[in-house]
Amino acid sequence: MPLTRLCRLCATSSPAKSKYHLLTVGLTGGIGSGKSSVSARLAVLGAVVIDADRIAREIVEPGEPALTAIHQRFGDAVISDDGTLKRQDLAEIVFNDPKALADLNAIMLPRIAARTHAEQEAAPEDAVVVHDSPLLVEQGLDDAYDVILVVDCPDDVRIDRLVSQRGMTEIDARARMAAQASRDDRLAVADFVIENDGSPDDLRHRVDEVWLLLREAAEENC
Repeated sequence: MPLTRLCRLCATSSPAKSKYHLLTVGLTGGIGSGKSSVSARLAVLGAVVIDADRIAREIVEPGEPALTAIHQRFGDAVISDDGTLKRQDLAEIVFNDPKALADLNAIMLPRIAARTHAEQEAAPEDAVVVHDSPLLVEQGLDDAYDVILVVDCPDDVRIDRLVSQRGMTEIDARARMAAQASRDDRLAVADFVIENDGSPDDLRHRVDEVWLLLREAAEENC
């Protein structure tokens, strides 16, 4: 994929003591694409990974303001006896109710954004910061990062993974996929695409290749 945005970024950066400057990468991919495997490999290679799903789990732990707000909006039905969130029950409520989903997003998204900002501020100034964001396209965040990295594979491969590895029915898998941005929409915003239609070793090699390109892009002189 073209490096237009990367080179423009480097061309306009000011001199700094470090050879590199902080580079933000938006990482996304449809359910079953293998995005989490890519994220994990990038962390091993040295990226600072900020995982939106992890943050979303952390901010609804007992005692967190987001959980209190969810309890007030959705009632006792989504809270377990031990005070934890019944995630599946909440998901079933909002999945087919646009108003309920909008209310949940109004509770969650500002808090996720605030935690994300704080984690990025804590990153080293020469880091490659990877924002693992499953809803990047759906939320219109493709302009929020220096680089967009999309993990992609054919729909039939994703369905097979969801059925064989996550225990979903094919109907459920297709419904989850249909609720996300289309494959074409994700590819349209990508600066890099990692094809994940082969073996784990194939994926690792592809991630390693992209990592080298990201580190090159982070240099002051592209």
